[in-house]
Amino acid sequence: MYVAPRPREEDDPNFAIRLSIIPVVGLALGIVLQSPMAMIYPTLMYSLMAGQRKALNVGRALGGPLAFIVMLWLMSWVVSLTINLPLVMVAVMTLIFFAGFYMIGKTGKPAGMLVIVSALMMSILGTGSYMAMTVLRDEMSKAALASTVITPLLYLLIPPGTREKAVDVYAPFHEDQLALRAAIRAGVLLLFSLWLYAVIDTTNLMLAVSAVFVLTFPTSETIFAEARERSLSTVMGGIAALAVLAVLTFIAQLPVLLVLAFLATLFFSQKMITGRHPAMVYQYAASAMISMVGGALATQEPGYAFLTRAVLTIAGAIGAAFLTSLLEALLLKPAPAAVDAAPEAIS
Repeated sequence: MYVAPRPREEDDPNFAIRLSIIPVVGLALGIVLQSPMAMIYPTLMYSLMAGQRKALNVGRALGGPLAFIVMLWLMSWVVSLTINLPLVMVAVMTLIFFAGFYMIGKTGKPAGMLVIVSALMMSILGTGSYMAMTVLRDEMSKAALASTVITPLLYLLIPPGTREKAVDVYAPFHEDQLALRAAIRAGVLLLFSLWLYAVIDTTNLMLAVSAVFVLTFPTSETIFAEARERSLSTVMGGIAALAVLAVLTFIAQLPVLLVLAFLATLFFSQKMITGRHPAMVYQYAASAMISMVGGALATQEPGYAFLTRAVLTIAGAIGAAFLTSLLEALLLKPAPAAVDAAPEAIS
């Protein structure tokens, strides 16, 4: 699975500033549009832009969001056709999960992630409320479409220090038993999804979503490494979110929220360049912080909202890592031992 490398200050000295502006713009846009899910805008727009390195990759800036929009509408259509046939919907989602994981394993490209995440979100929300699914689809589509305009505009106004475009290096899974590896991951994700289908608790969507990111990695070592990074990121983002909410309890003003969101994101974005942890830890932390602040502001119990998000994210990541590793140990055939082809010396 492709993971963006650490950004370098010599390539893009304005990286942190530019990346910190987009969630502020996204939040303001969500409020201006009177979105019922205003925090989706900063969260999604930040995530779509954070993968850029060096000069602007127009294909990534436009193609990624547009592909995500297409997948959201396609998966919502599939769910609308099968929602009254639960067994059919589960079977179709299982095949979609398998296809997405197989695509990731075969190519190492993140396109399969778009397939899985869009199918997962639409099916879970569609099971609970068809209206909630359509609202989420529409708002995420608007946010993704906005990012196709805001991201190039920010790169134009705040250009990087180089015109060189980053070259993405994709790492496919092991070719051996690829279908079985994809089937194991699809089965693990289906277990998380079935629990959410059964309880129809759409607020716990993060349990399954956090499992997706862990399952895209090929080996037990990388799966557990990703689970640890996700858990650390959630804790870091949660601490930052609590700090923001603490200030807002004394000064509950929109300009204060925008400034705090900018400063907190700036801290994590700068740490993506200089921090001692991998860059993705700080990127996930910023995304978690934005999401947790939004979730807390939408409820009268922000402490409970933070605790629920943190526990579910960590439980989803670690649970997926343990279950996948266990199933691979039980079901995958061990790799054949290397055979020394060199002829023995003849005395």
